[in-house]
Amino acid sequence: MVRWWDGGTWSDVMMPSGPGVTVRHLPGSPARLPRPAPRPSPSSPVAAGGRPRVWMALIAVVVLVTAVVGSLLALGAGGGGTDRTAAPSSPAPSVPGAGPAFPPGTVRIIDRAAGISYPYLGEGWSEFDLGPVSETTETAGQYFTTQEDTPDGGIFISQCTSGPVAEGYGWAGAGSLQATVTTLADSVRADYYPGPNEREVRRDEARTVDGHAAHLYEFQLSWDSEGYDATGERAALLLIDVGRPAPALLYVSIPNTHAELYGVIDRVLADIDVL
Repeated sequence: MVRWWDGGTWSDVMMPSGPGVTVRHLPGSPARLPRPAPRPSPSSPVAAGGRPRVWMALIAVVVLVTAVVGSLLALGAGGGGTDRTAAPSSPAPSVPGAGPAFPPGTVRIIDRAAGISYPYLGEGWSEFDLGPVSETTETAGQYFTTQEDTPDGGIFISQCTSGPVAEGYGWAGAGSLQATVTTLADSVRADYYPGPNEREVRRDEARTVDGHAAHLYEFQLSWDSEGYDATGERAALLLIDVGRPAPALLYVSIPNTHAELYGVIDRVLADIDVL
């Protein structure tokens, strides 16, 4: 399990190390974290100096701890193949605005209504319980709060959710994958983000997911709205023809206050199973 260090604070979200997740220092100004972990005391080596040898020691300790945890998890698997249904658990931190915790041992989220499963992203991500959304008939998944008390009276979140697509977005079979996911992207842009905003499309491409036709639409939004910690967000919508009347929609969004977590988008996209 790893946390992120921006030069002054540890992130409040812990994640499993692995593909798409690396322990690194981000160049430039650190991301703003709404609920930072306590800063090191003035007497600690990190706060006092930032000398090269101290930083090298800190990096060595982080790498060593990650390696030891990885070894223990590997030993606990019993030497067989990867266990996709259980893993050693650790208590989730107290995150204001968080939903219920997943059961101990959770490593995947299984959305039977949508017909897909994908990775649980680890400690700090809570079970999605924020009510229905207009784009899907049911919603499953995970999220964490990145800002409470936004100007519109709600909260701002990072999320990885899924569900069967609701009617009214143009679904007419596999040939409409691109048109439908583009319509869904326009809908979430209008529903969940401050405006006005600008959109940069990063990927708009056909894919195959576990042998099923799919289409990915990924974009970066930016805005300048007073009262919001974030000034932008990266989001990806993946629409999958799962062979049911409604396709499955996977929606992953990471605000730029937590840009160090952008890698989870590819990590999730690379590990989706159709049930």
